[in-house]
Amino acid sequence: MPRAPISEATTPINPPAARGPRNCDLPAYVGNGLIGLRVREQPLQAGMTIVSGFAGEHPERRIEAAAPAPYPLAGDLALNNVWLSDQPSAVSNLVQAYDFATAELTSSFRYEAAGVVAEVEVVTFASRSAPSIVLQEISVRVDQACDLALRAVVETSGLRGRVIRRRTDTPGEPEPACDGSILWESEGGHSTCGFALATELTGGEAERSVQTWDISGPLRTEYRVRARSDRPVRLRQLVAVLPSVLHDRPDEEAVRRVARAQASGFETLRGRNREAWAEIWKGRIVVHGADREHQALIDAAVFYLNCSTHKASPSATSIFGLATWHDYNYYFGHVMWDVDAFCVPPLLFCQPDAARAILDFRTRGLDAARSNARLSGRDGVQFPWEAAPLSGQEASPGGGDGAAHEDHGSLHTARAFGLYADVTGDEAFLNEDAWPVLSGVADWIVSRTTRTKRGLEILRATGPAEVPEPPNNDAFTIMAAIQVLRRAVRAAEQTGRTVPTEWAATADDLYLPVRSDGVIAAHDDFRVSEPKGATPSPLAGLFPYDHPASERERRNTFDFYLKHWAEYVGAPMFPALYTTWAAMAGDRGLSLKLFEEGYAAYDQGRFHQCLEYRPDHPDSQVKAGPFFANLGGMLLGLMLGLTGMVVDDGDPQAWPRRPVVLPGGWTAIEIGRVWVRGRPMRLLASQGADRAELTLAA
Repeated sequence: MPRAPISEATTPINPPAARGPRNCDLPAYVGNGLIGLRVREQPLQAGMTIVSGFAGEHPERRIEAAAPAPYPLAGDLALNNVWLSDQPSAVSNLVQAYDFATAELTSSFRYEAAGVVAEVEVVTFASRSAPSIVLQEISVRVDQACDLALRAVVETSGLRGRVIRRRTDTPGEPEPACDGSILWESEGGHSTCGFALATELTGGEAERSVQTWDISGPLRTEYRVRARSDRPVRLRQLVAVLPSVLHDRPDEEAVRRVARAQASGFETLRGRNREAWAEIWKGRIVVHGADREHQALIDAAVFYLNCSTHKASPSATSIFGLATWHDYNYYFGHVMWDVDAFCVPPLLFCQPDAARAILDFRTRGLDAARSNARLSGRDGVQFPWEAAPLSGQEASPGGGDGAAHEDHGSLHTARAFGLYADVTGDEAFLNEDAWPVLSGVADWIVSRTTRTKRGLEILRATGPAEVPEPPNNDAFTIMAAIQVLRRAVRAAEQTGRTVPTEWAATADDLYLPVRSDGVIAAHDDFRVSEPKGATPSPLAGLFPYDHPASERERRNTFDFYLKHWAEYVGAPMFPALYTTWAAMAGDRGLSLKLFEEGYAAYDQGRFHQCLEYRPDHPDSQVKAGPFFANLGGMLLGLMLGLTGMVVDDGDPQAWPRRPVVLPGGWTAIEIGRVWVRGRPMRLLASQGADRAELTLAA
């Protein structure tokens, strides 16, 4: 089929503008993979900040957790000395619009006080070219001459933690390098984060003042100007944000980073950020024949995944990216297997450096994984169920039931390392980074098995269906373990190492529960009527794990679990894969229906933030998103599942292996650029084609 016009192929669909108070909806999420901001609908009021690698002690659970940091882009304004912060009820006409193509959030509102009306527009973004920098421009236009004051604030109030150093000078320099810096320490003293503020104002002769006396308060710079109705006044904020995991004295490095940003200039950084996003959108997933609303949700998933990951991210990303909000603080910013399983594969093709950063976090935690295995009496490496963002150690709350019994997490981490080596062809990575993980997890699998008359079994291991009593021989765990063992064997062959005989023997002898009718059972003694019995975990063994089941087992397993989709959809994670599973079963109508039921119905209308639970699910208590197991799973299905691609270390032209079956009405999936072995390629999967096409990009 012919290519789509370039404007259609690379320009994402923006979400509808949001008007008025958001009520219980989530605020806008702005991020670049190092810094994540929740920006309120009145954006000068402080939102919430998460910085990759910045951790503290959770106030309730007392475990290591991602800690909210000072909000870098707060502000205030006054009309004839009446401050917005003192009269917030005088705000009206709230509008926010998100441009996904440039990752710029534009907020506007009207503020009326002291007989003056001000129209305010605020542009907020996080730089991809200078990832420690977040930027904001506040533009104010008044209806008559007045005294206008504007403040830029790095806000520290309402947070747990403390300022341990604050400067508005630069030691040894005649003039300060920026407006000021602070060093913020998290509660519990786990880590620190440095902030440095720089500002500039245009639109009139202004009196500038910096709050110098407050040794433990926020950074604050104020401008006072006589505003006129015929020209706007603009305040620009540039703030460097740096966690101590990246620098031992992060406030001092933040000063250097913001000085560099000042030298480049706001418009230059804005242009570079737009260029960086234009590069990302060359890998836009275009679904020909899809409803516009569905294409918009796909674009949003690509956007949120990429704005939550960066090669500068020291602590991977969490199940909510770098987004948080006051009423959903569970998961604690921990790094979980879902990120390795569902986020790394799509990133490999669109932002491989960011995928590498996620894996580098796991490499940094290898010692913790070895200790974790030993503490359980096992060999090799066992990655934490909930890895703390700073230490990389197990940080599950309470008694840690998940950490005790959900043993499949390490399998997804190992597979992600293997996929990175396969997609990039990076031999040094395979030899130095992937091998310790693949071999360590393979050794762990061998030590985790028990020999019985049926073969090798994995006893008492909870799968994705989180039930109180761990079952024996969870099928998802078994199927994934077989694939990891075989990839480890191949890695040994590729790197010229001796292959331990027990790896292949274990892969051959692992017992997979299969019913007499050919259906792969979720575990021993499985009943679909049991609690969470409709969880389609064996289907996840067929995709994305490509377990080589017989045709009878594949067909009957698909038929069995797809009949029970309505009993499971609404929960997190696997519902996003139902679209692929139904297509693999040959049911195009059901595939389209399950895209709607298993993904689109999770959408929050305000900026398309995919929620963890579908709102009608009984366990849905608060709106929490964007949820990366859902959006990553959907993208994984689009890029590998529906295209029929099976990645290995062989010729990429042989990766397309299945006939292309797409949801009803969809005619093709086209990705203008995917990165394969360091080269830009084009992926085209046309409905009914014998195989997808992977060709060099023009």
